[in-house]
Amino acid sequence: MNLTYTIESIDQIAQKLIDKIKQEPLPILFEGEMGAGKTTLIKAMVKALDSQDRVSSPTFSLVNEYHSPSGPIFHFDFYRINQEEEAYDIGFEEYLNQDSWCFIEWPQKITNLLPEKHYLIKIMKKNEFSRALILDKK
Repeated sequence: MNLTYTIESIDQIAQKLIDKIKQEPLPILFEGEMGAGKTTLIKAMVKALDSQDRVSSPTFSLVNEYHSPSGPIFHFDFYRINQEEEAYDIGFEEYLNQDSWCFIEWPQKITNLLPEKHYLIKIMKKNEFSRALILDKK
């Protein structure tokens, strides 16, 4: 699935992604350069899951948990880790074994820990105001 969006249309894009992914909820990996809008899109997706929680990047804590009517949502940001063991130490694999939504930023830092089956969302800046998105199922 290829989409182009702006901040004004991000809620509709987030809902479209949730509708597509909820048919087979797998961990969702987010790739994109710094400032591409990974966390912004995750905020919109958490909102689309009817969570009332305030979403922020878990850069320092590595994981944030949000609550929704369908259960917990886990949001990981591995930008600051230096070794995969750091993700292992926080129980990353245990989070994946739960029947929950898992949003993972900077997955390239933990390639050996990633599940074989997952969704990958690549976000590219088109210009200051718009982004291109590719959703792929692995």
